[in-house]
Amino acid sequence: MSAKFQNDISNLVEELRLYGAADFKLIVLLGLLGDFDSFEYAINLKNFIDNHQDKNLDIFAIAIGSQKGKQKFCKFTGFRQENLIVVSDNEIHNNLKVSRGLDIGLGGWINMLLMLSGINSYKTIKEVIRGYTGDRNAKQIYDEFDKIDVLKSLKLSGNSFKKVFGDGYLRPFELATFRLNNMNEIIQNWSDYIIHAKYLPQRGASFLLNDKNQIIYKFFSSDVLGYSSNMRDPLGFLSDLIKE
Repeated sequence: MSAKFQNDISNLVEELRLYGAADFKLIVLLGLLGDFDSFEYAINLKNFIDNHQDKNLDIFAIAIGSQKGKQKFCKFTGFRQENLIVVSDNEIHNNLKVSRGLDIGLGGWINMLLMLSGINSYKTIKEVIRGYTGDRNAKQIYDEFDKIDVLKSLKLSGNSFKKVFGDGYLRPFELATFRLNNMNEIIQNWSDYIIHAKYLPQRGASFLLNDKNQIIYKFFSSDVLGYSSNMRDPLGFLSDLIKE
């Protein structure tokens, strides 16, 4: 890792005052607030915080969006507003050389649709399929007593997955259901979450820093639904690297 890149991250911490009190700091660059990855990553981070209160970790996220979108995003995902910064463009992403995604010159909509079909986003199709087929090597999403509203019209419980597929792993259709709910929230509040369609292909990145703001882990996304190097356990790197 170059000294310049380390310096760029340190400057970002100072510029946005990403201080916190813990010894470790996770800085997450999201694309648009209304990106599938933004919702999924934020919910996973919220759950991680809830389940690992003992971790000596501060988490900050930066996303492209508006203040109104931020309020709705945090209400839906449970991610804390004080830990989310919204910006109006992708200048920070560009400065840190984060992938802009596909750009064939026909606008953000076309670029995103092509990426969702797997063009210049090679892992996306595999990840979409996994959402429907399940994954024995990944954790389940819904507990037995969770209430699930599918498109506000079909009401399920986590027990529905248990009755049909058992439990203790990511069941078929479970991840797809989770993503469908996220997508429904985005569509219903599109103008609040998507401030400009040209940023739809913008990907994100994650940087884990120690108490000296030195980068000890980094990941740059290049795929839709690919915000982690291991989508089976997207936040596994935190448990591996943060030692009490």
